Amino acid sequence: MKIPVIRQLFQNSTPEELEATLGVLEAFCEFRGVSEEEIDVAGEMITNICGALEVHESVKSGVAERDALNAFGQKVMGAIDR
Repeated sequence: MKIPVIRQLFQNSTPEELEATLGVLEAFCEFRGVSEEEIDVAGEMITNICGALEVHESVKSGVAERDALNAFGQKVMGAIDR
């Protein structure tokens, strides 16, 4: 997860574009010939896209962009620490 990447995705992509990309990456990970390294890269991309989608939802609910980005970062870090 990289907050600058999530910010870039949020600012330059619609939720619909992010959802479509997410679907493609998830399908890619299901192919038999995909290596573990490729799955790790796709997984990182999926996390960033999900973060951007969550930021879109938070901003739509009235949260400031910076606060939404920080909240997502804290949520992920909290989940990792468990």
